[in-house]
Amino acid sequence: MGVDHAQVFHMNKGAGETSYAKNSSVQSKIISIAAPVTDEAIIQVLSTNLPESMGIADLGCSSGPNTLSVISEIIDVIYSKCCHLGRPPPELRISLNDLYSNDFNDIFGSLPAFYNRLKEEKGTGLGPCFISGVPGSFYGRLFPSKSLHFVHSSSSLHWLSQVPPGLDSKASIAINKGRIYMSKTSPQSVLDSYFLQFHKDFSQFLKSRSEEVVLGGRMVLSFMGRRSMDPTTEESCHHFELLAHALMSMVSEGLIPEEKVDTFNAPYYAPCAEEVKSEIQKDGSFIMDRLEAFEIDWDGGVDSCNSIETPSSGQRVAKTIRAVVESMMEAHFGSDIMDDLFLRYAKIVDNHLSKTRAKYINLVVSIIRVDKIEG
Repeated sequence: MGVDHAQVFHMNKGAGETSYAKNSSVQSKIISIAAPVTDEAIIQVLSTNLPESMGIADLGCSSGPNTLSVISEIIDVIYSKCCHLGRPPPELRISLNDLYSNDFNDIFGSLPAFYNRLKEEKGTGLGPCFISGVPGSFYGRLFPSKSLHFVHSSSSLHWLSQVPPGLDSKASIAINKGRIYMSKTSPQSVLDSYFLQFHKDFSQFLKSRSEEVVLGGRMVLSFMGRRSMDPTTEESCHHFELLAHALMSMVSEGLIPEEKVDTFNAPYYAPCAEEVKSEIQKDGSFIMDRLEAFEIDWDGGVDSCNSIETPSSGQRVAKTIRAVVESMMEAHFGSDIMDDLFLRYAKIVDNHLSKTRAKYINLVVSIIRVDKIEG
């Protein structure tokens, strides 16, 4: 992309109309749907080994209301399980991780109220709780060896560490013209590049965590995926296809040069269950406890109220996508076209949703750290 993805990529900051804080209900819904798997994994960790000091990490924590709601849920499960066991809760070391440009100040600013609420709800029954921010890419080491007992990640691992080689803006030949992600009409070499980047990144992710998670520790990872072996299936890439249509409509009106679209590709990959299983088996440091797939509406299935002000489904989808991808698109296309682009996108999505009920597929995988199995 001509710029370092890890330096520019972040969810939209603040609390304004286009902020992630205001437009992350789809991600909130995904956290809720995966909560039973998360709760079960934490209970299993506490049942097999109740540590005096428990290391917990949320990878790709972002900012806004979802960040501390995840931590709150994890603390609640630990507290109630320890009460049930008649044991004092462990000291909690909670690390919130995201890329360097994440809005960590927003999280830190909301911690005093969070700590006060914990005190009110749990009193002195909860042991010490230390929350810290850990900036950096989860595709490398982030924590000391054997320091984590539970790792959570939601709506993050579908983002690759970089645009696949040969598809970034520095490539001498644009091979995915008029598209910004894999599509039915993309050359096979584009699909291969994306898969290889996923393979490289996910194997690095598992290798890094295998150093940091104690034996018997668990990870619950939730990310966009697909049911089909075909990576160009509509459920995994159509939201990007429609965004490319919005961009190309601006090209046809001379608002942006065509080569700008030809040299932009999203650093994203929605794997199928078989690809995820295969990487976990190849790594050999974790065994799979559960892997589930569920559907979620593009707009999060938000119930429309009868207010005249209620945004259309297309507008909701456009706001959700904008809050996530605007930072990287702005770095490539400039900020001037963003309002127009997402207005067009909302209309295109509304038209699409008038004909079909589009859904994302979300994968939730729960894995346990074990002695390395040589595959």
